[in-house]
Amino acid sequence: MSKEPKKATLGFVFVTLFLDVLGMGIVLPIAPKLMASFGVAVEGSSRLYGAFVAVYALMLFAFSPGLGALSDRVGRRPVILFSLVGSAVDYLLMALAPTLWLLFLGRALSGLTGASAPAVGAYIADVTPPEKRAQSFGTMGMMFGIGFVVGPMIGGLLGDLGERTGIGMRLPFFVAAAVTAGNAVFGAFVLPESLSPENRKAFVWSSANPFAALPALRRYPAVFELVAALCVRQLGEYGYHATWVLYTTHKFGWTMRDNGISLAVAGLVIAFVQGFALRKLMPRWGEQKAVVVGYGLSFLAYVLFGVATSGWMLYAILVATGLSELAGPATAGLVSRHVPANEQGAVQGAITSVGSLTAVIAPAIATSVFAFFVSPRAPLQFPGAPFFVGSVFVAIAFALVQRSFRKHPIPPAGAAAVEGPAAAEVGPS
Repeated sequence: MSKEPKKATLGFVFVTLFLDVLGMGIVLPIAPKLMASFGVAVEGSSRLYGAFVAVYALMLFAFSPGLGALSDRVGRRPVILFSLVGSAVDYLLMALAPTLWLLFLGRALSGLTGASAPAVGAYIADVTPPEKRAQSFGTMGMMFGIGFVVGPMIGGLLGDLGERTGIGMRLPFFVAAAVTAGNAVFGAFVLPESLSPENRKAFVWSSANPFAALPALRRYPAVFELVAALCVRQLGEYGYHATWVLYTTHKFGWTMRDNGISLAVAGLVIAFVQGFALRKLMPRWGEQKAVVVGYGLSFLAYVLFGVATSGWMLYAILVATGLSELAGPATAGLVSRHVPANEQGAVQGAITSVGSLTAVIAPAIATSVFAFFVSPRAPLQFPGAPFFVGSVFVAIAFALVQRSFRKHPIPPAGAAAVEGPAAAEVGPS
């Protein structure tokens, strides 16, 4: 076990993750107008916008396992710094792209180099005691929450400022490139390596195969079930994100401003719960109780969202069920306990990769359900149907977690995780 991390070191790692999430969100407010600037018709630009969003998640899916496994071989530091430098170059490419295909290329490369989450997660697991990992993964969740609030806000404000000052709507890309490059230079001086030489392992190309990511986790039966639960839960979560604006606009007549405020509130709830409340509750409850509370409140939130009769109720539900955000980091903390030090990067890569795939699949499921239940073909008009589908996903995920609890004891804090080959003897679950 590594010694306690310096606060400045973990701070830099969390800022790196924040910049990754910022990159995902900063482009969203200006992307539709950016597509139209290339002379694409309105209908075509809508389809291109969907593809522009999806290509980022697809690249994360494709390359996260490889970067995670690479960090197990060469260390976390070079992978994290590579990600920052690559992201800065990609932002600059998108800022200057004269054609649509170059813009898409820049977005695809952003997804590749933005896949630093596995190395960041492995870095945190390296330097954090097992009993405190769920709290650190909660801080990761806080960075995601803040990034999803700040990213679209900055993108919209800077895009508008760029147009009014004559700089152009691509100003957010230039700013993102400068900030990311600055963080890379800073990291080159302050970020130490967290993975000791004796804990490194040879890079195996099969570990970089994104389609083999989840089956490969069968070497750790408990991990396989916990990661499967995370992914099923994310099907509900990403579907909820994809249909939120459609639902609130259709049912309550919300404007873009109304939706922007609601999404900001949701991000702030995530940031507060995973960044602050989790640190207070996790030492008292432990990961297992936090998982039970988190999944239970997630199920309740989706059901209540689906039957809400007034817009103000959505805000009340967001706040009242905020502790549902404990589920993700608590489950991630449990996963890290079952994995040895020299496998943390590969496992974190698998989690990020499969999670990215759910980010592509879930919106298609949720938006299709929404479209059907607001169409004349539906047996009843029920725009909240996608949230009920999300509650089913959460229930399945909770069943998988409970199965893991029954079959696989949680390693005590400070205990060494079972190595891969030994775990393989247990057999798949």
